[in-house]
Amino acid sequence: MRIIGIDPGTGIVGFGVIEIGKKPTLVDAGVIRTHKDQQTAERLAEIYAGLNEIIAQNRPDFASVEKLFFAQNVTTAMTVSQARGVILLALHEAGVPIFEYTPLQIKMATVGYGRATKAQIQEMVRVQLGLAEIPKPDDCADALAAALTHSGTIMP
Repeated sequence: MRIIGIDPGTGIVGFGVIEIGKKPTLVDAGVIRTHKDQQTAERLAEIYAGLNEIIAQNRPDFASVEKLFFAQNVTTAMTVSQARGVILLALHEAGVPIFEYTPLQIKMATVGYGRATKAQIQEMVRVQLGLAEIPKPDDCADALAAALTHSGTIMP
């Protein structure tokens, strides 16, 4: 069983695919990058096309997408919401069941502490997947943490 985790963004979308067996293992991980000078529509199209390619290559059974949480910057929230919409559309069109988790839920599931730092999340992702190094950039590690969060809901 494969789970793709997604850390939504406009400039960088993190993704991580894990395989669930006796122990979760890394299948694929990385980021989709768009350039800040591109029009919003171009950036969204790039995210959509990139994610469709990743889905086709990895054929996930489930998707775990981080929910947005913004307290102050409305402009950033709007653009990331647009990217998130494109991400959800791509997953839905591919027939991948989507599960959504808040940053707090992901931190609790990955580290066991709701105020965990990026470094703590990265280290726990490394440990849980048996990796030699911390996944980089942090958007990729966040996406893997999202995938691991969902794996905890389906593993015995």
